[in-house]
Amino acid sequence: MNRINPQKLLLSKWTAAHPQNREKHFLVTELIRDEDGTVLEIELQAVLTQRAERLDWQTLKNNDHWLLGWK
Repeated sequence: MNRINPQKLLLSKWTAAHPQNREKHFLVTELIRDEDGTVLEIELQAVLTQRAERLDWQTLKNNDHWLLGWK
C-alpha cells in the first residue's frame, strides 16, 4: 500500500502497473473536493494521449495498479 497525503496529490506522477493503450505515465491534474475541503476524487491525465479520467483518490494506494513516480 502506498501511503498518500491527499492534500499533496496535485501534480504528482504515477505509473500504471498494467498499462493499456500505451498509457503508462499519468499526472494528477485536479483535486475534486467537497464543501469542507476534503479531497474526494482526482483527475488523472495520461501523459502520452492527454486522456483524463476521474478516480477516487484512494485507488492510488493499491500497488497492484499504481506505482508512485514515473518508472
